[in-house]
Amino acid sequence: MEIFLQTALSFPTVLFSFLLCVAILYWCVAALGILEVDLLDIEADSALDSVQPEGLAGLLLRLGLSGVPVTLVLTLLFFFAWTLSYFIELLLLRHLPLGVLRYPLGVIVAGAALLLAVPVSAVLCKPLRPLFRKLEAVSSTSVLGQTAVVRSGRVTLQHGEALLENGGAGLILRVRADDARGFKRGDRVVLLEYLEAEHAYRVITEDEFKGI
Repeated sequence: MEIFLQTALSFPTVLFSFLLCVAILYWCVAALGILEVDLLDIEADSALDSVQPEGLAGLLLRLGLSGVPVTLVLTLLFFFAWTLSYFIELLLLRHLPLGVLRYPLGVIVAGAALLLAVPVSAVLCKPLRPLFRKLEAVSSTSVLGQTAVVRSGRVTLQHGEALLENGGAGLILRVRADDARGFKRGDRVVLLEYLEAEHAYRVITEDEFKGI
């Protein structure tokens, strides 16, 4: 354990240790419904379009990392970069008398580890892509009028998630509503309208939907 901690907290591995801890914390918070799973919503699924997306979306598309939540992509990149950096430190760097050269060499190792993590992450993203496309297809107009249960702490015009039971594990959907409605975790809401631009649903109470 002592060797593990020394290696994990040595430069440059410590950089990815920190990022990986942030990613793990994020997923724990997302599991509680406080944050959305796809918090960093970036469209990068335009491979069949005549115009390729620009910026980060275009970069993800070119690297084969599109089609899955960006938060998942970053977690995979951090994990594999950490793994590579960890073993380079454990098997090589810690045995060399680097002195002040450790930091410039560490930066090179960190960059190389991140680059090598890209193709590995892309391989894992490929089989997951159809799953997220299927979820996106299901979470369209086909579920309008159905009742879901709020899983996030609250629902606003910018944030909110709800669980829709579908006979299986259930679907976690983005939902939106005016802050004044005060929807909170455990409330039952009806999916009234699909907001395509946000990939989310406008929701109302069951009584409103029934006209009560």
